[in-house]
Amino acid sequence: MAPQYLTKRDGYWHYVRRVPEPYMHLDKRGIVKQSTRVKVIDDPRGRRAARVGAEINALNEAFWLGLAHGREAEARASYLAARKRARMAGFDYVPASDIASGPVEEILRRMETIMRSASPGREGQDVAALLGGVKPPVLMLSSIFTEYESNERAGMADLSPGQRRKWGAPKKRALASLIALIGDKPVTQITRNDALDFRSWWQDQVIDENLSPGTANKDFGHISTMLAAIDRHYRLGLEPVFSDMRLAGEKKGQRSAFEPAFVEQTLLRPGALGDLNAEARDVLYLIAETGLRLSEAVNLTGGTIYLDSPVPYVSVRPDGRRMKTEHSARDIPLVGVALEAAKRNPEGFPRYADNAASLSAIVNKVLGAHKLRPTPGHSLYSLRHTFEDRLTAVEAPDKLIAMLMGHRFARPKYGVGPSLEQKQKWLLRIVFNPPTG
Repeated sequence: MAPQYLTKRDGYWHYVRRVPEPYMHLDKRGIVKQSTRVKVIDDPRGRRAARVGAEINALNEAFWLGLAHGREAEARASYLAARKRARMAGFDYVPASDIASGPVEEILRRMETIMRSASPGREGQDVAALLGGVKPPVLMLSSIFTEYESNERAGMADLSPGQRRKWGAPKKRALASLIALIGDKPVTQITRNDALDFRSWWQDQVIDENLSPGTANKDFGHISTMLAAIDRHYRLGLEPVFSDMRLAGEKKGQRSAFEPAFVEQTLLRPGALGDLNAEARDVLYLIAETGLRLSEAVNLTGGTIYLDSPVPYVSVRPDGRRMKTEHSARDIPLVGVALEAAKRNPEGFPRYADNAASLSAIVNKVLGAHKLRPTPGHSLYSLRHTFEDRLTAVEAPDKLIAMLMGHRFARPKYGVGPSLEQKQKWLLRIVFNPPTG
């Protein structure tokens, strides 16, 4: 609890705080005063009063945010309605100042339309729409993620809840970092200097925290994209203040592949992964023999695991999620430790369904703790690279490798491609034979 919010008055601790400037036009109290009902004599250092004051402060801040969001929502609805009404009358919505400085003929044409076809009882709304009388909404920086998410909803319809969280998390983090530096302000008041200050802050972070410049560049990209989308939707005339912000030195790293012998003799050795729970361990086995992406493996279900087929296999399909590419849909035979893992989990991996990040974190932590990552570039995902290397080593056809990996094949697609039996034949040539004891 900030000390300045508590004061002594008539023997009691009181919460006293001036209404923050961004909300002064909404909350006319000016200064908020409220007793904590804690006597100073009973709490001379204000410890109990501070806890009560913190609760009062939290309620006030929630109240201010509610006022702001309610007013913002009302302003947005009015502005969008005015634009729609102007379009229905055959005009673009133009601010009043622009209309006033434009040709007289345009003003007269709009006035004539109002007089001729104004809706009974809605004349004021028609005047506001055709003569630019509705101001664009004041959109605070803290609200643009919600706005952006709403504007992008059509393109996100096929995302699972987990994919939505993954999509939104880096954008929210970027905004939180920016707001912490420049404060929450209307997006129309964000300046090039604000953007350059953010770039300088990231420069320091990259150096002090030994971070990749790519992390900073992603933040710049997320914020720039969101502001551009908001500008298109509301016609705010925002300047591209976050353009040309990229930091140099970004490296496009590639995860290292495990050596096949290391996987077979060390990772798959009985007891080597004893610290992992059974589901996590079996997902690792599954990836090792199939090359599945982690998100594909954890989202398998009883409807996509086929153990009773003449060739047991798993089927990678959207199944309520967006696939990484259109080539990702494929069927992969189960052999070796992957087949045994699937038999132990015929209904899939419910503990990690739609939560691949959680599994990745725990597996990589265990691998690191037991020194099972030869280099920092090795991770659970490295098993997918190992799978591709193993197929290349036995000179499997390029088309078959592409179809097993879920990659695009460079040549035009003809026919249905390799059968399950053909795929199984090649997978049996590279199947792991881990130690048994």
